[in-house]
Amino acid sequence: MSAPPPTSPDWDRLFELAASQAGHFTTQQAADVGYSAQLLAHHAVAGRLRRLRRGLYRLVHFPPTEHEDLAALWLWSGQAGVFSHRTALALHGLLDAPPAVCHLTLPEAWRKRRLVVPDGVVLHFADVPAHERCWFGPVPATTAARTHAECAAHGVSP
Repeated sequence: MSAPPPTSPDWDRLFELAASQAGHFTTQQAADVGYSAQLLAHHAVAGRLRRLRRGLYRLVHFPPTEHEDLAALWLWSGQAGVFSHRTALALHGLLDAPPAVCHLTLPEAWRKRRLVVPDGVVLHFADVPAHERCWFGPVPATTAARTHAECAAHGVSP
């Protein structure tokens, strides 16, 4: 059983949550610490928050981080995705240049969903077990071994 939402907004809890996600948070996460959609809109107009897309915000004064663009995409996936293929190669330091598009693997069950995919994102569908995931700051990626296997299966040149 989940705890009821707080009766008043808790900025410290929102900041703590956003800090663990490169300054980003979802509207659901904000609601869990007492922020209504109207209050988020108020803070966005006041310049404290920036709305990135539907359901996703960033703290304006949070310092830029290395993987913040990926953190926003991971939150878009409902924290279900894992970065894979060329994106994972880049995270592992195995590419000379960053990939032109971002590769994100979502659970196989998501294949039937109608998704509005952000520009520059290529989706793959597979169930990635926990032992084939690793973390780069706030974002998960496939392990080096799985990444190599995926890239080989998709004909990515070494």
